[in-house]
Amino acid sequence: MLKVEDTILAVIDVQEKLTRVMHEKEKLIENLQKLVKGAQILGLPIILTEQNPKGLGLTVPEVVSLIPDIKPISKFSFSCCDVELFLKELKASKRKQVLLTGIETHVCVYQTALDLLSAGYEVQVVADCVSSRTLENKQIALQRMINEGARITSTEMALFELLRVAEGEKFKELLKIVK
Repeated sequence: MLKVEDTILAVIDVQEKLTRVMHEKEKLIENLQKLVKGAQILGLPIILTEQNPKGLGLTVPEVVSLIPDIKPISKFSFSCCDVELFLKELKASKRKQVLLTGIETHVCVYQTALDLLSAGYEVQVVADCVSSRTLENKQIALQRMINEGARITSTEMALFELLRVAEGEKFKELLKIVK
């Protein structure tokens, strides 16, 4: 089970040029917005990465506008774990459960998931917050990550699992987001 005190959200490479060519890009952006807002309500730390931002553009405005105080970590490697600043922020969070989101599922998300699993982290991939250019690549990547020990979740499933109770102010705020 995800626990608020143990979980961090990673938003991987949801950039302008990449996002335009993703399968079901509107659904991806909508769910990412819900998850980021929910993570903020629950007080989860968020790590944001950008793959070659000069070539692929910056994080899409719909997402970055929600987290203006978070500076994206620029990278050229596919796995976020090959970037010292990513590992430093992850370790500083003292969290061992990582919610993975972003693009592309079969490249950067996949390689990051496997590296995190190898490093002893519990990885949950938010299936409705990841995408690839083709549905087939996304599905293959999700299956491979499951085979390697990652768990699959959804935006609502993760948020309510973290919340744990159907009462209180945080519950009311989360309901507004997911409805």
